[in-house]
Amino acid sequence: MKERDIQLYEYYLNPGYIFLNREPSIISTALGSCVAVSLWDRKRNYGGMAHYLYPFTDSKEEATARYGNVAVNYLVRMFLEEGADKKNIEAQIFGGASLQQSTECERIAKENIRIARSILKRFRIRIISEDVGGDIGRKLVYNTLSNEAIVYRAKNLRRNDWHPYIGDRE
Repeated sequence: MKERDIQLYEYYLNPGYIFLNREPSIISTALGSCVAVSLWDRKRNYGGMAHYLYPFTDSKEEATARYGNVAVNYLVRMFLEEGADKKNIEAQIFGGASLQQSTECERIAKENIRIARSILKRFRIRIISEDVGGDIGRKLVYNTLSNEAIVYRAKNLRRNDWHPYIGDRE
């Protein structure tokens, strides 16, 4: 069966969420200073993604996927619990733009990128590509079957550009 004959499920990933599905899926999301990390098991041909807003929390009450240290760790652990071998996992990092002319926004964006790299390095997971930084937001479409990502750069990101899916997608 060819890839084009496989039913791909579509999922919009909101900030603060993680998606992992053994079924082939298309994950889409919009990123500003947020960061999305995709992981892919090249032996088993499946992938997942975490989308977080802030780099770090050490508060147990706030320990949700809104924070990079929680989201990336949890995504990696989900893969390992599914039986993935770390040497077969590939990572990609997207986002971390500084959209506003403020030092706080720039600091958060840079820290969001740094925390992803740091955690992946600690787990010894290879980063195969990055599209990070800058001052322009991104729309991301990620195929969990092929590990292919399409990144659209957009000055003005609007929530309804992607969610809910508006218009024909044939």
